Amino acid sequence: MIPQGLLNLAVAALLGLAVGIEREWSGRTTGPDARFAGARTFLLLGILGGVAGWLTQLSLVPVAAALAAGGAALAVVAYGFAARRGAASMDGTTEAAAILVIALGTLAGVGELRLATGAAVVVVLALKEKQRVHSLVSQLDEKEMRSAIGFAAMSIVILPLLPDQSYGPLGGVQPRALWTVVLIFSGLNFVGYLARRALGAARGYGAAGMIGGLVSSTAVALDFSRRSRSEPALSAPLALGVVGACTVLLVRLITVTSLLNRDVAAALFGYLVPPLIVGGVFVAFGMTRTQKEKVNAADVAVAAESPLNLVSAIKMTVAFQVVLWAIAWVRAHFGQTEILASAAFLGLTDMDALTFSMTKLGTDAALVSLAALAIAVGVVSNTVLKLGLVLVLGSPGMRRFGGIGLAILGAASVVGIWAMNR
Repeated sequence: MIPQGLLNLAVAALLGLAVGIEREWSGRTTGPDARFAGARTFLLLGILGGVAGWLTQLSLVPVAAALAAGGAALAVVAYGFAARRGAASMDGTTEAAAILVIALGTLAGVGELRLATGAAVVVVLALKEKQRVHSLVSQLDEKEMRSAIGFAAMSIVILPLLPDQSYGPLGGVQPRALWTVVLIFSGLNFVGYLARRALGAARGYGAAGMIGGLVSSTAVALDFSRRSRSEPALSAPLALGVVGACTVLLVRLITVTSLLNRDVAAALFGYLVPPLIVGGVFVAFGMTRTQKEKVNAADVAVAAESPLNLVSAIKMTVAFQVVLWAIAWVRAHFGQTEILASAAFLGLTDMDALTFSMTKLGTDAALVSLAALAIAVGVVSNTVLKLGLVLVLGSPGMRRFGGIGLAILGAASVVGIWAMNR
């Protein structure tokens, strides 16, 4: 058994070595503008940080701080000498990476191995993809930057300030939860905007829908159905995005359930195989078809001046809250005594809450099958809700393509339930 302290130092050394190898590979340690550190120096800086972290575990915090500060000072002095060479040598990426390696090494030294290694991977990736990062930044215009800053303010500044309590009847209004829905819709608009720019109008919405399905497939259905009325020429790609989001939801359910309760996940998998196959085939065929289609962007009306489309996001959030009130009213007046009936109602609004509650129920071995069936029933009701959104809010093209896709997906889910319970 390797002592924990030795393992921490080894991880600290390896993450420093990884960054150092990237710096040497990129050529930053050779030539007239060579920086001060290569693979060996970064290896030593990683160990230095690891030792500093280890010293803090021994309550020698002043010694640890002095050691880490000495390493950081080395990087600062090196940057000062590099700056004297002129503007061509003003890039401080290597020096900043050196200081960061010391910090990550310290994290590893105190035992935070997952955080340290995860951050090191991000650092190496950011250093390696320099050209792509600069290319991406150069392609951003003022409108996109303004939207990104606005979204950051909405997420980091406004969201934590909102109360996390319910106000009013029928479950009330939860300001923080409701603002989170606004962020989901706005983020979906932004992702769709960027995907459309990167992949083209026809394919971008399909990709954006699948990405949005990782967060909320219902939000995708609501947003894309409404958007199809202002962009009817893109009804087919928008419908593909909705079906893609529903398919990604199935993958997400299997993944989350596997993490929470493997027995329930094993029982659930059989229920979801038919819709997974149908959804995968539909999305693959749709993406192949949209690659061959050409939609003239000039002929398609842009739905919003801002990529975030905040006003639209707020309107859809209000509609979402009204739906929550309606479902709460139905539950209050008709009750939910049966588990499957409860699953059908909860599946209309929150598949994550349903999944969590059913995995808890499945801790009783006798109820594993019932818990898996309840999640499958929730999937059917959730698909029916999204089908209703498409049919009521969507354009004729969205109703045709999206309606058929969701109907087939829902039918496949029913087939899965039938096959597992015959």
